[in-house]
Amino acid sequence: MLPYSFEDMKKIERSVLGDTVPLELFRTIRLIGMSQGLPLGGKGTTVTIGRKIGASLPAASVEELLHLFVDLKIGIPRIIHQDEQRINIAVDDCFCKGLPLLEDEKMICDLEGAIMEGALCKIMNRKISVKEIKCNATGHEYCEYEVRL
Repeated sequence: MLPYSFEDMKKIERSVLGDTVPLELFRTIRLIGMSQGLPLGGKGTTVTIGRKIGASLPAASVEELLHLFVDLKIGIPRIIHQDEQRINIAVDDCFCKGLPLLEDEKMICDLEGAIMEGALCKIMNRKISVKEIKCNATGHEYCEYEVRL
């Protein structure tokens, strides 16, 4: 296994093309390559990858994680409900915003939820469960995640 860290990923030396790739490439990798190319729509893979990415993020609090989502252009998160058992986080401007609507109510932002889960497990030092309950791709105004504490 390659011993890369999140800090290593920030070391970019592309003098011509710079430090970004088009959103359509990311969408293609996720929604065509992984979702259509892997068994079960790649869900197990994206959840495993997302949790690992989340655990590697340099966030020590929920607020830092929310700021990282914006900095990494994952989306613009905001807490819309919080109590002792759960937190609901809406993510505006998610990567799926603007895609053609799916007819079957299938949520497609499981990677983002898994990133959130991995980071929150590390931050809170316990098992946390995150589930996408709304998605732009199914016609909702924003993507929403229910965090079970």
